[in-house]
Amino acid sequence: MQVAVFSAKAYDEQYLNQARGDISLTFIESRLNKQTVSLAQGFDAVCVFVNDQLDKAVLSALHAQGVRHIALRCAGFNNVDLDSAKALGIGVSRVPAYSPEAVAEHTLALVLTLNRKLHKAYNRIKEGNFSLDGLLGFNLHGKTIGLIGTGRIGIATARLFHGFGCQLLCHDPYPSAEVIQLGGQYTSMDELCERADIISLHCPLTPDTRHLIDAKRLAKMKNGVMLINTSRGALVDTQAVIQALKSQKIGFLGLDVYEMEGDLFFEDLSNQIIQDDVFQRLCTFPNVLITGHQGFFTQEALCQIAAVTLNNLRLAGQGKSDELTRLA
Repeated sequence: MQVAVFSAKAYDEQYLNQARGDISLTFIESRLNKQTVSLAQGFDAVCVFVNDQLDKAVLSALHAQGVRHIALRCAGFNNVDLDSAKALGIGVSRVPAYSPEAVAEHTLALVLTLNRKLHKAYNRIKEGNFSLDGLLGFNLHGKTIGLIGTGRIGIATARLFHGFGCQLLCHDPYPSAEVIQLGGQYTSMDELCERADIISLHCPLTPDTRHLIDAKRLAKMKNGVMLINTSRGALVDTQAVIQALKSQKIGFLGLDVYEMEGDLFFEDLSNQIIQDDVFQRLCTFPNVLITGHQGFFTQEALCQIAAVTLNNLRLAGQGKSDELTRLA
């Protein structure tokens, strides 16, 4: 099988090559979109990531070029028009559970860093400033954590906060028995927003969850709430969040994803002027911490992503579609 790997970084090449076996991989640094889809000419399949764009037009072009399978090397699939893929007969597979602990631990890292202001303390010490003024935090023990979404990553996150002695308040249409065993209580979105000290998002991006956190939901939250998003950027209405930061409704904001991250994340733009004014505004707040979609980025996760992705491609090449972790 000949596979074009789009949005390829050095670490993608390293880990995918370790698991490639008899599959031929061609690594393409560019993202897959309408402008670059011609690069897939002559390939049997494409391997893509979170910011590649697979809308109807791109899928039609891929089909015309002979591509019959799309292997997502991620869990999310909001960037793929699944209905169009199905209509064209293009299979779509993903990696639904590469390492839930990786994202859960990054979530906790954002919480602890924001709370204890570790990033600010680090810079102060480097400058010889040992003052504690402005670094006051709070104990996590006894706080109420609102988990929106208790799939694999949400469950892993629940375990971590349970270990800190936190109360777990959850919202998910499919309650987890494990979370309930940890003492988690399932409730409505409104009650979760009203009661939680820290709210963390762990659900997929769908038409129903887009802007799940909007002005109305923010208004229901506690003053000074901590909001963490390590799932998908568009779960949050960024403009509404900026207003909530200005009014001090949000006391702490931790983001590993961003609504318009496609033009920013995974690239070195340090010598350029960032044109995204909304992102730049977010960066001006002293109580905002942003990382560039690195929650998944551990050795264990990359090994698992590569293994599952290559196995999906191998099964697709053998016509064993029923064994795939597929979407279409």
